[in-house]
Amino acid sequence: MKKIIILYIFLIISSSVFAQTNDAWLSFWNKDTTKIGFRDKNGVIKIEPKFTGFTIARKFENIIAVSEEENGKWKSYYLTKSGKIIGRDSLFVFDNGPDCENEGFIRFTDHKTDKMGIFNSEGKIIIPAEYSNLTKVKNGMFIGLKDASKVMDGEHFFWKGGKEFLIDINNKILIENFPYNDDLNFYSLEKSKEPNKDETRDNFLGADGQYYSFINFDKEFKFWLKNTLVKDLSKANLEKHSFDKITYWKEPDGWINSPKTKFISQNYTYLKLKLEELKNPKTDYFVSSDGLNQFIFETEEYDIYFNNCNESKEWLYPVKSIVINPKNKMDRGQDHFQFLRTENGYKLISVSARKDNLK
Repeated sequence: MKKIIILYIFLIISSSVFAQTNDAWLSFWNKDTTKIGFRDKNGVIKIEPKFTGFTIARKFENIIAVSEEENGKWKSYYLTKSGKIIGRDSLFVFDNGPDCENEGFIRFTDHKTDKMGIFNSEGKIIIPAEYSNLTKVKNGMFIGLKDASKVMDGEHFFWKGGKEFLIDINNKILIENFPYNDDLNFYSLEKSKEPNKDETRDNFLGADGQYYSFINFDKEFKFWLKNTLVKDLSKANLEKHSFDKITYWKEPDGWINSPKTKFISQNYTYLKLKLEELKNPKTDYFVSSDGLNQFIFETEEYDIYFNNCNESKEWLYPVKSIVINPKNKMDRGQDHFQFLRTENGYKLISVSARKDNLK
């Protein structure tokens, strides 16, 4: 069955979104680091420092969430590149921070109804506030939760009931009963008349009767680990599948960076023996998923893996961690191997050893 890669989704995104990408304004502080402004790549000030509070965007591409103090009162809103102010006091806030645009779209909350919607790069509502919860737009799609109840649990809350859909930015339902899953790569979407047989993909029957399939990061990583890395633990293969710099933990210095060739050469025996343990079905280990830590990976070679608000783009570049427990249950500590998904496949990027014997 010939697979048809979905391309039409990209076409419905305004070309103006991408036209501004190379002209992102950069944030800067005033002299006493109390307020933030923005200037272009040539240093020309576009917005004098006046924002603070919820203004977390480091780059201004199309639309950002801002807050400022005026006459002793706080006001928050969304601001477009053209200077248009929209969504006053409608910031979508999660984990103590406002939303950050993705693909030129940003989420908002109608606090009168407690429902969510989406603005486009021009500040127009393209998804009305009729959803209990929404994900970021990814490849022109998002997961929307409808008719759910918010249940408070102390200072936190969770959603109960409702129905989840996969929806495009024209508010068209693509898939009904679409369960939220952090491990789906929305940029790998393929559509076909029959289920995709690739073992690294998950299939869903669409509202149009076609099958939508997505690479599952967890399945993809485990397949790669077994068939590409662990199958050949030579120095050459380890180096091939490592990031240019490997970050490792060493007492009492903390996190240290080392060129991959040097690190692998000095720690090859440890790396090989520990990774070989994964071949043994009795080995006690697990694989977890997270985003790249912005407080550890701060230099410019990691910039591509973070968005304009310095949040990890784990929906494209997840970090898969292999955590190996000691053979003796009485021993303490674990061995950690972190692999970053890059445009060139998974790369070993970080290691911490239970016995602190890395060089």
